[in-house]
Amino acid sequence: MDIRAVVEDLVGEAERLIRDRVWVLTPADRVVAAKAAADLDAAVLTPQAQQALPEVDRLAHLREALAAVAIALAHVHGRLAWFLGAAATALTPVLHWRALPDEDGPTFGAVAPTPAQYTEAEDAVRRLQEALAGISTT
Repeated sequence: MDIRAVVEDLVGEAERLIRDRVWVLTPADRVVAAKAAADLDAAVLTPQAQQALPEVDRLAHLREALAAVAIALAHVHGRLAWFLGAAATALTPVLHWRALPDEDGPTFGAVAPTPAQYTEAEDAVRRLQEALAGISTT
């Protein structure tokens, strides 16, 4: 399953839990979700802007997005923490990617992603950002 599909499933579950009132959002949840949404929006630009960047910058933006999720996770407990933890897990392939050539040396297992993988991960971050923005206003 690709990153985008994992995030879509995760967002769908969160939306159902909120809609069914299984997950009752607290004011603190909303504040953290709003901050995380803003940080993700700043990290990953529009599709056109991202695709115009060199691969090393695209990867840096994705790593920044993952860091924003991890920082938000550090500030919450309960369902929002579980949601953010699952989101961070979904984005972990980004940690194994490299944008620089290996120059015939060890890469610690890092692999060069395809352009489609960059796009998929960026789309997943945008979907996650949209969901967090929705959580902050629900």
